[in-house]
Amino acid sequence: MQSSPQAIESRRVDNGTFLQGGVEDEGYGDTATRMVELAKEQPGFLGIESAREEVGITVSYWADLAAIKSWKANMEHLAAQKLGREKWYAAFKLRIAKVERDYGMHI
Repeated sequence: MQSSPQAIESRRVDNGTFLQGGVEDEGYGDTATRMVELAKEQPGFLGIESAREEVGITVSYWADLAAIKSWKANMEHLAAQKLGREKWYAAFKLRIAKVERDYGMHI
């Protein structure tokens, strides 16, 4: 099944460098939960997928680049990003891509 193209924001974090200096959580879980709640309130938000094992990855789906830019400029999101750089992330990579096709087999 083919779906219509969508803009996405994708963040990938290596768990080996995910937390700085052995910091366990220090509010990361609560902040991550709040960011999902906040993203869901934004115009153009379509959904989110996340997984954490050897590599942590979160992919958020947005209607278009304007919606992504608006999310990136959200003040609460900017504050959370600053905390991430200062407290939790030793490294991260952000990718913005367009979903051209989405299909699979579901149980």
